Amino acid sequence: MKQLVLVARLLPGTEAKVQDLLEVGPPFDPARVGLSRHLAYSTGTEVVFVFEGPEVEWTVDDLVNHPIVAAALEPWRKVGDGLPRIAEELYAWEAAEAAV
Repeated sequence: MKQLVLVARLLPGTEAKVQDLLEVGPPFDPARVGLSRHLAYSTGTEVVFVFEGPEVEWTVDDLVNHPIVAAALEPWRKVGDGLPRIAEELYAWEAAEAAV
Protein backbone atom coordinates (compact mmCIF):
# COMPACT_ATOMS: atom_id res chain seq x y z
CA MET A 1 0.00 0.00 0.00
CA LYS A 2 1.36 3.36 -0.98
CA GLN A 3 0.30 6.77 0.25
CA LEU A 4 0.38 10.26 -1.26
CA VAL A 5 -0.31 13.33 0.87
CA LEU A 6 -1.18 16.73 -0.64
CA VAL A 7 -1.22 19.91 1.45
CA ALA A 8 -2.91 23.05 0.19
CA ARG A 9 -2.79 26.45 1.87
CA LEU A 10 -6.21 28.14 2.05
CA LEU A 11 -7.12 31.73 1.42
CA PRO A 12 -8.23 33.61 4.56
CA GLY A 13 -11.97 33.54 5.17
CA THR A 14 -12.61 30.37 3.14
CA GLU A 15 -13.09 27.97 6.06
CA ALA A 16 -16.89 27.66 5.62
CA LYS A 17 -16.55 27.04 1.87
CA VAL A 18 -13.89 24.41 2.50
CA GLN A 19 -16.16 22.67 5.01
CA ASP A 20 -18.95 22.65 2.40
CA LEU A 21 -16.61 21.21 -0.24
CA LEU A 22 -15.38 18.50 2.12
CA GLU A 23 -18.93 17.52 3.06
CA VAL A 24 -19.77 16.93 -0.62
CA GLY A 25 -16.84 14.58 -1.00
CA PRO A 26 -14.42 14.13 -3.88
CA PRO A 27 -15.42 14.79 -7.49
CA PHE A 28 -14.59 11.15 -8.31
CA ASP A 29 -15.42 7.70 -6.94
CA PRO A 30 -12.35 6.67 -4.89
CA ALA A 31 -13.01 2.94 -5.31
CA ARG A 32 -13.63 3.26 -9.03
CA VAL A 33 -10.32 5.04 -9.67
CA GLY A 34 -8.40 2.38 -7.71
CA LEU A 35 -7.89 3.99 -4.31
CA SER A 36 -8.04 1.87 -1.18
CA ARG A 37 -8.53 4.84 1.11
CA HIS A 38 -8.98 8.61 0.78
CA LEU A 39 -9.06 11.12 3.64
CA ALA A 40 -9.20 14.89 3.99
CA TYR A 41 -8.25 17.04 6.97
CA SER A 42 -8.57 20.77 7.54
CA THR A 43 -6.60 22.93 9.94
CA GLY A 44 -8.52 26.08 9.10
CA THR A 45 -5.58 27.48 7.17
CA GLU A 46 -4.70 24.34 5.20
CA VAL A 47 -6.38 21.28 3.82
CA VAL A 48 -4.59 17.92 3.71
CA PHE A 49 -5.62 15.15 1.33
CA VAL A 50 -4.42 11.59 1.84
CA PHE A 51 -4.64 9.11 -1.02
CA GLU A 52 -3.84 5.42 -0.48
CA GLY A 53 -3.65 2.59 -2.95
CA PRO A 54 -1.37 0.73 -5.31
CA GLU A 55 0.45 3.00 -7.76
CA VAL A 56 -1.20 5.98 -6.02
CA GLU A 57 1.12 8.51 -7.66
CA TRP A 58 -0.20 7.54 -11.09
CA THR A 59 -3.79 7.45 -9.87
CA VAL A 60 -3.59 11.02 -8.53
CA ASP A 61 -1.75 12.20 -11.64
CA ASP A 62 -4.49 10.70 -13.83
CA LEU A 63 -7.17 12.37 -11.69
CA VAL A 64 -5.77 15.90 -11.86
CA ASN A 65 -5.23 15.55 -15.61
CA HIS A 66 -8.69 14.11 -16.32
CA PRO A 67 -10.74 16.90 -17.99
CA ILE A 68 -13.96 16.21 -16.06
CA VAL A 69 -12.24 15.90 -12.68
CA ALA A 70 -10.04 18.93 -13.39
CA ALA A 71 -13.16 20.99 -14.13
CA ALA A 72 -14.82 19.71 -10.94
CA LEU A 73 -11.78 20.87 -8.93
CA GLU A 74 -12.43 24.51 -9.90
CA PRO A 75 -14.14 25.34 -6.55
CA TRP A 76 -10.96 24.20 -4.78
CA ARG A 77 -8.88 26.58 -6.89
CA LYS A 78 -11.03 29.44 -5.62
CA VAL A 79 -10.23 28.67 -1.96
CA GLY A 80 -6.59 27.64 -2.41
CA ASP A 81 -3.62 29.94 -2.01
CA GLY A 82 -1.28 28.56 -4.67
CA LEU A 83 -0.67 25.02 -5.80
CA PRO A 84 -0.93 22.05 -3.42
CA ARG A 85 2.36 20.60 -2.23
CA ILE A 86 3.27 16.94 -1.82
CA ALA A 87 4.20 16.13 1.77
CA GLU A 88 7.11 13.75 2.17
CA GLU A 89 6.97 11.01 4.78
CA LEU A 90 9.85 11.58 7.18
CA TYR A 91 8.84 9.26 9.97
CA ALA A 92 6.49 6.30 10.32
CA TRP A 93 5.78 3.86 13.10
CA GLU A 94 3.63 0.78 12.80
CA ALA A 95 2.81 -1.87 15.38
CA ALA A 96 4.12 -5.33 14.56
CA GLU A 97 1.46 -7.90 13.81
CA ALA A 98 0.64 -10.03 16.83
CA ALA A 99 2.02 -13.54 16.75
CA VAL A 100 -0.67 -16.16 16.15
